[in-house]
Amino acid sequence: MAEVLVYVDHTDGAVRKPTLELLTLARRIGDPVAVHLGGGADKAAPTLAEYGAVKVLAADAPEFADYLVVPKVDALRAAVEAVSPAAVLLPSSTEGKEIAARLALRIGSGIITDVVDLEAGDEGPVATQSVFAASFTTKSRVSKGVPVITVKPNSAAPETAPAAGEVEQLAVTFGETATGTRVVSRTPRESTGRPELTEAAIVVSGGRGVNGAENFAVIEDLADALGAAVGASRAAVDAGWYPHTHQVGQTGKTVSPQLYVAAGISGAIQHRAGMQTSKTIVAVNKDAEAPIFDLVDYGVVGDLFQVVPQLTEEVKARKG
Repeated sequence: MAEVLVYVDHTDGAVRKPTLELLTLARRIGDPVAVHLGGGADKAAPTLAEYGAVKVLAADAPEFADYLVVPKVDALRAAVEAVSPAAVLLPSSTEGKEIAARLALRIGSGIITDVVDLEAGDEGPVATQSVFAASFTTKSRVSKGVPVITVKPNSAAPETAPAAGEVEQLAVTFGETATGTRVVSRTPRESTGRPELTEAAIVVSGGRGVNGAENFAVIEDLADALGAAVGASRAAVDAGWYPHTHQVGQTGKTVSPQLYVAAGISGAIQHRAGMQTSKTIVAVNKDAEAPIFDLVDYGVVGDLFQVVPQLTEEVKARKG
């Protein structure tokens, strides 16, 4: 089978879940070859092999950490030239999509972003997207060059398929533009102990109905009971009730968890665009006519300050 390059999203060699999803999808269209940039390749290799990587192309250089994006594009281009893959898969993160766009331009190929499913086709991989605020589902393929495809987190359940996963060094030559933008400082994000919003299997979000920053504790309590990430609507973050980094919607983050709980959110199209592909949607709202109820699998018409705490206690009770 043809080989498929998979860009490894990791933290010092600790492989993040979206990469395991990419490896699972890559096996549908070829043999996954992981591309690990930065330190920790030996640490990551066993995990990558467990999820199907036939080999791991590794490159480590200070440029990957000291400069933005371009050195990684240089490395992926080198990997494409070395492997001649059937496709290149990356996560649909902010960085992943920028790398993908620059790579596609470099190698003269088409790009498809925010894919939610992937399958083999007679003329190349066929990608499924959820578009126009998830109102339509489209299937498309790249007609020129090596397809460069970014995939939304939670689009596939990671499945193990042990392979060799031998580490091979990738020779990378950095171009003149690689050192154009230097990283001068980093500020670690404060850990909440909760999952990353875009990668979480469960998300609990609060909206205008929460009615104040101090009341978001109700949302956080349910999220913690479920082991979920916390999200917020644009109205809530614009009011200063919750950080903008937690905004779910067209101008915020797009999530696609197994379970999405919307409390006090009316369901405006801007918000729906960021969560409509969630597998199961539950809403709590006092307004029986709220647009969110047109979308949900389960809806509760009621005061979130009565419903959500009861739900939290029930979850805790069932967990024992």
